[in-house]
Amino acid sequence: MTVDEFLAWAEGRPGRHELVDGYVHAMAPERAGHARAKIRAQRALEDAIARKRLPGEAMGDGMTVRIDARTAYEPDALVYCGTRLPRNDTIVPAPVIVVEVLSPSTGFYDRHGKLAGYFAVPSVRHYLIVDIDRLMVIHHARDGDDIRTRLVPSGPLRLDPPGLDLSVEDLLGPPPAESL
Repeated sequence: MTVDEFLAWAEGRPGRHELVDGYVHAMAPERAGHARAKIRAQRALEDAIARKRLPGEAMGDGMTVRIDARTAYEPDALVYCGTRLPRNDTIVPAPVIVVEVLSPSTGFYDRHGKLAGYFAVPSVRHYLIVDIDRLMVIHHARDGDDIRTRLVPSGPLRLDPPGLDLSVEDLLGPPPAESL
């Protein structure tokens, strides 16, 4: 299946799916901690964009990143720069930052398969993996032809380009409470 065939297939279909090498993969139901982390990531990115008054937008899950003709991912959050996307668009053509929150069902693929996939997209400069169990952010950044990786348990996080400043605490939120 191509990405275009996948998008037509997925239109109006219940559940969330991604396309990997032409095959549809259903996404598992998410847990409360994962849902909270996705919202926090989007909010942190929106706040950082607003502070810098940058042209661009943070989007939550539901938007698609086309990796190639037969692969499309749906990150938990992303940032693109430039003009606002039309209301009915489902693909973000040039994301600059993509965020995945690790979950038990997708953690291995998020750390490995998606790393190569996202950086195959020329516009992607930062891939943030939010690890809510280990309370850290894994920051992969494009540096010329290389990808730098930092494990960031706390403190500031500079995402340049596009020039955003936020903190790991903004992404992780308060320490988890098992009773919540």
